[in-house]
Amino acid sequence: MVSKGIGFAIALLVITISFTPAFALTELERSSVNNPRLENAFGLQISDNVNVNHQMQISADITNNQDKSQTFVYLVQIKDKTGFVVSLGWISGQLTPDQKLSPSLSWSPKSEGEFTAEIYVWEGFPINHKALAEYTTLKINVS
Repeated sequence: MVSKGIGFAIALLVITISFTPAFALTELERSSVNNPRLENAFGLQISDNVNVNHQMQISADITNNQDKSQTFVYLVQIKDKTGFVVSLGWISGQLTPDQKLSPSLSWSPKSEGEFTAEIYVWEGFPINHKALAEYTTLKINVS
């Protein structure tokens, strides 16, 4: 006699759905830095050719691209043509949602030459210095 067994198969189907909203920002998109420029003490734009000992403001437009407030540090590092840092300065503040601000830091070159201002917007400095945006540069010619 042959016995026939009845077999049962149970299948479990698990479906996981995840999505990234279209409005999600990457870490470097939380703010933006645009329009780097040199200004005089009155906030008027000047050329990138300046004289030794001429005080100028290094400005840029920063925007909080988030729907929440964000603390920030506006940092400007100036290097000579060899890459040596000749000046470093920063200011900090708070941006409200979608706020645009144009901070500036002053600099008076002490010698002639070609310089590059690197402009950063970070979450903090010197601790927790996470970038909020891609940095930008500005060439400065001093005579």
